[in-house]
Amino acid sequence: MNANDDNPMPNGEMSLQTIAMPKDTNASGDIFGGWLLSQMDIAAGVAAGRIAGGRVATVAIDNMNFLVPVHVGAVVGCYTEIVSVGRSSIQVLVEVWIDSGLSGEKIKVTEGLFVFVSIDNNGRTRAVK
Repeated sequence: MNANDDNPMPNGEMSLQTIAMPKDTNASGDIFGGWLLSQMDIAAGVAAGRIAGGRVATVAIDNMNFLVPVHVGAVVGCYTEIVSVGRSSIQVLVEVWIDSGLSGEKIKVTEGLFVFVSIDNNGRTRAVK
């Protein structure tokens, strides 16, 4: 999907919502991609942890696409959808959308596939509950 699709809507469940702040910008004044990645990892971790019934660890991020820049003050929403659950692994698709302001239009800015493994209190892989 690209940012210009007709009537785009987020897929999945809202797992995290925050505001992009000045401290999160890159040298060009746009929101730093690493900050968005961090928000996505938090949101995906929440979703994966619910499925795992406990601790999870990020092991891979696949197919990350940035579609449009994010500006300071944007309301950023991370939407998560469980793609697959294995014996110990969970794949979570994360879409990030911003609220464009007064119009209320949502704009998709990035997406990525996050892979987690369920771990025990010692950090060892365990089966998903």
